[in-house]
Amino acid sequence: MAEQGGTVEQRLSQASLFKSQGNTCYSEHRIREAVSLYHRALLQLRSLDPHLLNPLPGLGPSSAELTSEQMEALQNLQADCYNNLAACLLQNQPPRYERVYECSLQTLKIQPHNVKALYRAGVSSYYLQDYTTAHSYLTKASSQQPKDTNIRRYLQLADSAISASRAKEKQRYQGMFD
Repeated sequence: MAEQGGTVEQRLSQASLFKSQGNTCYSEHRIREAVSLYHRALLQLRSLDPHLLNPLPGLGPSSAELTSEQMEALQNLQADCYNNLAACLLQNQPPRYERVYECSLQTLKIQPHNVKALYRAGVSSYYLQDYTTAHSYLTKASSQQPKDTNIRRYLQLADSAISASRAKEKQRYQGMFD
């Protein structure tokens, strides 16, 4: 099954290599390089994903038939790369919370109970001032990791922000009816 870009196994292997190199760069605080490598891994995987339809049939590689093992490897690699990409984007100054949120959601589509993705979705929602959504993600993360101090801290921050928002709203409406 030699297609453009190599066989399924070769593309999975290449994506895995990019991910590993990205992990090394991340641990060495070379965040830009890590981001680039995670993107390259995701591009490798994109051509294999049967959920992505080729908009122009006949142009470019068509998605391959994957075994269940290959499909599992593809999804795990995608989830890891999106999750790691979110971690990198949190390191940017200032962090790009919209992109962190998007990457976290991509991870959660594949792995709905991924604690790190739940946490990052919650943190990014908090900074995007969507406190109810932040509370929801952080509560799910906390139920799996109840002793995690970072999760608990952001959950408390989200709760405080929700309370402050409700108090402000109550005060606003109270002024209308006095």
